[in-house]
Amino acid sequence: MPPLTLGLMTLPIAAGLAGTALPAFGNGGAGIEKLLAWPGLPKSVALSIGTGLVSTLLALALTLLILAAFAGTPAFARIRRGLAPLLSVPHAAAALGLAFLIAPSGWIARLLSPELTGWQVPPDLLILNDPLGLSLTLGLVAKELPFLLLMALAALPQIDADRRLTTAATLGYGRIAAFTFTLLPDLYRQLRLPTYAVLAYGMTTVDMALILGPTLPPTLSAQITLWMGEANLTMRDTAAAGAVLQLVLAVLAISLWRVMEIFTKRALIAIAFTAPRLALIDRPAAFIARLAALLITGTLAFGLAGLSLWSVAGLWQFPDAWPEEITLRTWATAGPSLRETSATTLIIATGATLAALALALACLQAEASLHLTPTKRALVLLYLPLLVPQIAFLPGLQMLALPLGLDGTVAAVMAIHLVFVLPYVFLSLSGPFRAWDGRIATAAATLGASEARIFWRLRLPMLTGPVLTAAAVGMAVSIGQYLPTLMIGGGRVETLTTEAVALSSGGNRRLIGAYAVLQLLLPALAFSAALALPLWLWRDRRLMRGLG
Repeated sequence: MPPLTLGLMTLPIAAGLAGTALPAFGNGGAGIEKLLAWPGLPKSVALSIGTGLVSTLLALALTLLILAAFAGTPAFARIRRGLAPLLSVPHAAAALGLAFLIAPSGWIARLLSPELTGWQVPPDLLILNDPLGLSLTLGLVAKELPFLLLMALAALPQIDADRRLTTAATLGYGRIAAFTFTLLPDLYRQLRLPTYAVLAYGMTTVDMALILGPTLPPTLSAQITLWMGEANLTMRDTAAAGAVLQLVLAVLAISLWRVMEIFTKRALIAIAFTAPRLALIDRPAAFIARLAALLITGTLAFGLAGLSLWSVAGLWQFPDAWPEEITLRTWATAGPSLRETSATTLIIATGATLAALALALACLQAEASLHLTPTKRALVLLYLPLLVPQIAFLPGLQMLALPLGLDGTVAAVMAIHLVFVLPYVFLSLSGPFRAWDGRIATAAATLGASEARIFWRLRLPMLTGPVLTAAAVGMAVSIGQYLPTLMIGGGRVETLTTEAVALSSGGNRRLIGAYAVLQLLLPALAFSAALALPLWLWRDRRLMRGLG
């Protein structure tokens, strides 16, 4: 199963890259010529690199600062509990919520006007779609910080964090210095691949770029998507050339990040030998970390609350802070379309998640039964769908699917979602699966139980909680997929995410809010079920309820 699973993840990427490269370099290089002749190319490239690098640097720095300031404290427990709701928010919904919050006619301007601003009409300020990509960078940081924090939380137990911090504290080191010199080197080794994935996503995101990013010109990934959607088929060669360039830029950005890692490592070693205790910076650092956590959480929470309010708003004129009436007219009018789109979204997400769970459990069981040790190469292949930009291989995969008649179907979209859902499901499930007490299996084997019986009657029931949590993560990832659905679905498979992004270019905030609320509701229901079902299943077994 492990080779089969890795093959299912890598073959679509390899085929898509080949399908992208052929038209990019075919026809005498016409696609490359058109790409190089596009006037917006230099600025588009600069935007892609800049937003990716800056958002990743900020997200990683804030993640490490929060860990350094709060690891092992009561406040850290509250941060951990708040991660699941933040992670369940799809990227497009987070971008829409932020747009509704910070727009010139958004909720912040409404709450401050006219008393503090004097505005009676929305100001003529370019906040959204600003030419520097600042709003896009803010949205990326808000979404990627919880992901990096989750990856860090999974890594901390593996590096004996509590003992190291205690030892450093007895030597007089402050929290920040103790974390930096005793934990950071080993922790970052565990965070390297997730950080690369965040960098690749930040450079190549399409849905968030279409909602928050600049438009004249847009980021390179957004422009490639626009070229792919044009009726003129010759523009597909240009799009393919742009996709190849986007892949090259991602590789260069990751290489630059690697160089930054080397210099940072040398700097840390040099500073460590001077043995600074740095205890004086603990309070300011804790203040900045707490402020960052509150800003990220508050931005997402208020933005999403604004989306929910718009979905039931009646007349809501600027600068009113609240709508004049609450009504369900939008839901009633769009009800049939919302139900159909939600059903399609759920079918795709459920199918992709169940397939990912089956493959992940089979791989982990093979690992346990055959005493296999995952290699670094296998880990890289596991992260490959997250490291290779979607915009680099999905256009090629779409071009290959067209003559085979495989595009535009729910099954095809479900299959491509599996490529992106599987890494998250595997990463969510691997820790609890490997941490399961092997002595239980040994005792069962001495009583004559087979490997299959041990798996189905002992290991799987005892891991009900982690399995359901991994399933909820998979559902959230699938529901949030935009570009795979758009490309492989050929515009004929409509999900909540594709519809929400398509509506974002219009002015109907109420309908956008309704689609975004359902985008939030479905993953939230999945996570709620993951928490509630184990409590109900093991309601008569107190110790089983605490497992996982």
